[in-house]
Amino acid sequence: MSFSNTDTGSKPADPYKAKNIDEVSLQEKVQDLTDFVSSCKFGMMTTRDDKSGMLFSRCMATAGKENGGIDLLFHTNTESGKTDDLASDSHINISFLNSSGEWASFSGTSNIITDRDFVRKHYSPALKAWIGDLGDGKHDGGPEDPRIGVIQVKTKTATYAVTRKSAVGRMADLAQGVVTGNAPSVNKLREISEEEVKTWRSSKEMVQ
Repeated sequence: MSFSNTDTGSKPADPYKAKNIDEVSLQEKVQDLTDFVSSCKFGMMTTRDDKSGMLFSRCMATAGKENGGIDLLFHTNTESGKTDDLASDSHINISFLNSSGEWASFSGTSNIITDRDFVRKHYSPALKAWIGDLGDGKHDGGPEDPRIGVIQVKTKTATYAVTRKSAVGRMADLAQGVVTGNAPSVNKLREISEEEVKTWRSSKEMVQ
């Protein structure tokens, strides 16, 4: 059995999306998305295991953004499992969620960058706690540690939802929806298509 997004009679098959989709300018879409990511700081990175094919997620702190915020950077230990996953399959998803139920999802591809100039540019002293010092004068968790790399996430599409009402307003709409069966209008649901991502990235690369 399959379900489509076409109308069923006079009502859309996905009433939540129809009620909450929010069409604004590309500038506003990307700006609100990057602001949300900055406020979250931590996201979940999902990769595909190179042996089993299973999907795995782990919490990651953003290390930076590129191209006006549409592309993301994360530190990595190049000896870690996620680096093996991405070397086998570069497809990646990054998701963010906060306590208000606002969320964002980035789908794209990844590169593992080990260029030392690039690593130094985005290095954080906090990495020493995660990478550790092996005591050999080389693998010390510093910016020259060859284990430290940067995962560059090149976004293809992004979807996110930020609240349009206060917590009280959202609860009232949800309660009404339970009674009436009508989807509540509580979020600004926004989608950034692959074509929009290309347009945005091109405009930022031109001015760099």
